[in-house]
Amino acid sequence: MVSNKTQDLYVMTNRCLYHASFKVFLSSEKMEILGILHDHYHGEALTTTHEAWKGEIALMQEVLQPWADEAGEIVFEYDIPRLGKRIDVVLLLRGIIFCLEFKVGQKDALQADVEQVMDYALDLKNFHRFSHDRMIVPILIPTNYERVSSDFRPSVYDDAVYNPLIVGASQLQQLLVHVLEHAGATASASIDNWIISPYTPTPTIIEAARTLYESHSVEDITRHEADKVSTDATIDYLLRIIDQSKRNGQKSICFVTGVPGAGKTLVGLDVAIKQTYKEENSSKEDGAVYLSGNGPLVAVLTEALARDNYKKNAGQGKRLSDSRREVREFIQIIHRYRDNMLAKIKNPVENGRVEIDPEKAVKMESAGYGEVEHVAIFDEAQRSWTHKRIADYLKRGGTYGNKLKVPNFPFSEAEFLIWSLDQREDWAVIICLVGGGQEINTGEAGITAWIEALNHRFKHWQVYISNKLTEPEYAEGKVNELLQENGKVTFSDSLHLAVSLRSFRAERLSSFVHSMLSFSNDAPYWYKDVTAKGYPIVLTRDMDKARQWLRSKARGSQQTGVLVSKVAARFKPLAVNILAQGDENAVHWFLEDKTDIRSSNYLEDAATEIQVQGLELDFACVLWDADMRCTNGHWEYFKFNGKNKWNPVANTPNGQEEKKYMLNAYRVLLTRARQGIVICVPSGNNRLTPEGFPEDATRLPEFYNGTYEYLKSLGIEEIW
Repeated sequence: MVSNKTQDLYVMTNRCLYHASFKVFLSSEKMEILGILHDHYHGEALTTTHEAWKGEIALMQEVLQPWADEAGEIVFEYDIPRLGKRIDVVLLLRGIIFCLEFKVGQKDALQADVEQVMDYALDLKNFHRFSHDRMIVPILIPTNYERVSSDFRPSVYDDAVYNPLIVGASQLQQLLVHVLEHAGATASASIDNWIISPYTPTPTIIEAARTLYESHSVEDITRHEADKVSTDATIDYLLRIIDQSKRNGQKSICFVTGVPGAGKTLVGLDVAIKQTYKEENSSKEDGAVYLSGNGPLVAVLTEALARDNYKKNAGQGKRLSDSRREVREFIQIIHRYRDNMLAKIKNPVENGRVEIDPEKAVKMESAGYGEVEHVAIFDEAQRSWTHKRIADYLKRGGTYGNKLKVPNFPFSEAEFLIWSLDQREDWAVIICLVGGGQEINTGEAGITAWIEALNHRFKHWQVYISNKLTEPEYAEGKVNELLQENGKVTFSDSLHLAVSLRSFRAERLSSFVHSMLSFSNDAPYWYKDVTAKGYPIVLTRDMDKARQWLRSKARGSQQTGVLVSKVAARFKPLAVNILAQGDENAVHWFLEDKTDIRSSNYLEDAATEIQVQGLELDFACVLWDADMRCTNGHWEYFKFNGKNKWNPVANTPNGQEEKKYMLNAYRVLLTRARQGIVICVPSGNNRLTPEGFPEDATRLPEFYNGTYEYLKSLGIEEIW
């Protein structure tokens, strides 16, 4: 029970479990404070949590005695939605923000714990407005730690975030005194209204997915300042279309566009969650499924969510395989969804007509023969397969010829996916998330296949389309022409995401990348604009220097990695290995920590555009091979023959398509980093054999020099 005195002076927000001035905190009974923590905790606190709070309250009431009369504030369990965690204790003292993380009973400081408290400090610095210009001091407190960290110094970043300090419980007060003395902090300094500061995080897709799956809401993690473009309008618009389609018994398809990193995948996951878990849909019959043809993305998201779910339910007899199975019901590879429908059709296909086989499918009373979901969200819809690719695939029975064979298949993948939802007898909604200029594989149809299917076979479907889908990077700018005779089209600017959320320091990174790749005259302007906002883009010809730069930038659990195009071939001399294909390799590359050699952070295995599309790193090195070379203001394209020679890509229709994919590969690679990139263009090998021949004819300097000189001409800073 909380006393009136404490209630009057205690300020509670939904961002923490307890907040009070030093004066109130020190004059309150320990059990009163403990009661407040329990009252505001969601659910029933574990015994270990209860005991940890008791110990922290007692310790902090002792530690803060020297500052009892000062205008300091203490916060317990401050919420960090982006990370899905809480800071144990935040102290606001003499204008300094202290982040305290307790590890009760520990004698040693673990690397993961140091990274954790550093992550808290960085999150406040980057996303908490009233912390932007403040000194932030992260402190790790293994309570039985017998030493004290006295190396009080700011990091090399000059951003007033100090390197983590480590101290045992008995030495905490002494350390605070030392920090205040070192900083020259005076009692007159204070931080007004810190607890109600705007908090505007931009999570990675993995962080966002974790929060979504945990809470069924992205309200906290998608909140942005008023002057930024938010995903909220797009999500609301899509949910209205779903409700409208259900009420009117209609079938609708929506096309959502966005710049790289604008949050298309987040929008898809959010809509799927909100639709599936809304109160009136307790049976989940009107739910949604998130589908993607991006195998690595699905694998990484599935494993991340499954691991979190497994940890959350530790001790309840739940296995990791159970968690994985639960997640796969919500997130699926699009080819699995497709194959579920294929298993229900009449086979062989006769007269180009695809039909459900009643003996193979269980008919639902109100929903025909379709899948359970009324709503399907297809991420990266531009990567759906052409008719030729899927027909050839099904003719041989899959990649290795050991699956169900379907000869004479008449549809493109887009057409078949629309057909699948069209089997619903009442209503259905398809949401296509479209990335412009991101088709990266031969056999990917782009958006044209979707529109042609709607025009020719599914004219009864309502079409809601982003007003940006008419631009050249989508369907070669022919969308208006393709839709001119379709009378069921509605354009909306609510279906376009214009601002990159991936690069929270450089919302216009995609503009620079587009200008640079297209040799636009405004590329130098965009470079200055991006770098002026604290997003570094640097250039080097030395891979060792690139690695050094990445390691110098990453703090806490921030992730680094090396990226190459899938056509890249000659990086072994640089001690770079191309990450082997297979979703499991991508899972390890993205999810393992810095102590695991399979992690991206080791900077040994380089991932390709296939493995990283849709995912993010904090800092990345884009290693530029001789596959795409700048020559006299244009790109020339080459493929390695696997032996001794780079062959130019032909100027045939197939060759032109291949060049587009190669250009898009670099577009994807250059937009993966949230906080900064280093571009490494190798110097090549200019050495000769004793006989006067090139030592390595596959890595001649002239293969790389043009690209390097072009990038340098844009003003990109070179590191030495």
